[in-house]
Amino acid sequence: MQIEQIYTGCLAQGAYYITSNGEAAIIDPLREIQPYLDRLERDNVKLKYIFETHFHADFVSGHVDLCEKTGAPIVYGPTANPSFEAIIATDGQEFKIGDIKIKALHTPGHTMESTTYLLMDENGKEHAIFSGDTLFIGDVGRPDLAQKAAHMTQEQLAGILFNSLRTKIMTLPDDVIVYPAHGAGSACGKNMSKETVSTIGNQKATNYALRADMTEDEFIKEVTEGLLPPPPYFGMNVAMNKQGYESFETVLQNGMKAILVNDFEAKVEETGALILDTRKNLDFAKGFIPQSINIGIDGDFAPWVGALIADVKQPIILVTEKDQEEESVTRISRVGFDNLIGHLEGGFDAWKKAGKEIDTVHRITAEDFAKQVKIGESKVIDIRKESEYCAEHVEESYSKPLSSINEWIKDINPKEPFFLHCAGGYRSMIAASILQARGFRNFTEIEGGFNAIAKTDLPKTDFVCQSKVL
Repeated sequence: MQIEQIYTGCLAQGAYYITSNGEAAIIDPLREIQPYLDRLERDNVKLKYIFETHFHADFVSGHVDLCEKTGAPIVYGPTANPSFEAIIATDGQEFKIGDIKIKALHTPGHTMESTTYLLMDENGKEHAIFSGDTLFIGDVGRPDLAQKAAHMTQEQLAGILFNSLRTKIMTLPDDVIVYPAHGAGSACGKNMSKETVSTIGNQKATNYALRADMTEDEFIKEVTEGLLPPPPYFGMNVAMNKQGYESFETVLQNGMKAILVNDFEAKVEETGALILDTRKNLDFAKGFIPQSINIGIDGDFAPWVGALIADVKQPIILVTEKDQEEESVTRISRVGFDNLIGHLEGGFDAWKKAGKEIDTVHRITAEDFAKQVKIGESKVIDIRKESEYCAEHVEESYSKPLSSINEWIKDINPKEPFFLHCAGGYRSMIAASILQARGFRNFTEIEGGFNAIAKTDLPKTDFVCQSKVL
């Protein structure tokens, strides 16, 4: 028996590849399936089952394409009702893969179909669970995402999750390994550990939600407290995972269509496409196609695309670094943005060489910022997460997280100058590109963000709990 966790940092997502005696199972596969097909061929094993822990909200799974390519059936837990053919397992149903078995444990709460898969080894010993979004390392799945579909409140779903954890998971032996679907950085929980593997015993000892003396009311309060609104693309990804989607091969083919510089503007006008520039923020600041949005491929690219562009049906044309076209298409497809028109052939360099109009962002160093800013007089907008702002920030700065820019941008006075920064420059350049695309030219973005600002003599706060608001 072999178990491999295939972890994708951009999505903080774990898929699982399991083999035993010539047969294999894959749990929660990513959208692009060729790496799985290559692995199956290399290992000379037959894919027997594709297990889905639930209808994912934060990414589009590869289950439909993988089923079509291999003939292996898709397995969901009780109450799932996908639009395609699948095995809907009963609670406790077992599936044999080579010399091992996988048992479906219905663990609703995060969603009503959420299912944990218990792996029993060649000797019948309970070896590991694949807990999906039911149990994370240091946290549990948020219970607010399925409210509408389940016709329940988040408190009701949290109560169901409490019972699932205590009757199905916490009763397992302490040495059972826990393999979750996500780690730190995912929006599917609020307090996940950076670790991606643990044990039942360790989680019972360290996970706040698994305290032995915890009452159901305490659990509901702690799990629902401080939940941020889910990104707007989540519901669309759920629908794609439940109803099916365009083949990844088709999406890739469309995204890899090269658009010549002389045809680019007409294609944007004709399709209503958003120009998405995936270059590094340092390069984007020096020059870009007017109206472009910069979300760098070198950061949390896919989640930010989902959170800020939101509508997965939005037509998109890519501008990328040389040889980054396929990677950009692959990663954007993971969050369901399939309406790709193509990419600019030759990238920004071709645009510049053609003598086309170029825009830039007014960016200064942290040292220059320290010389120019007047604490208490200048407006400084900090777009880091509120928790980062609370830990330490420039005195008298305003907390306006990037995730809510589509709301707070309405409060910006286009005639009042301000400074803009994040932690290192990645998020602030995203914000700068959005601001300029919407006509704002009255700001200065800080290179290196707070990490660089912290090295200057500017006055900074200690920990504070309340954000300053516009």
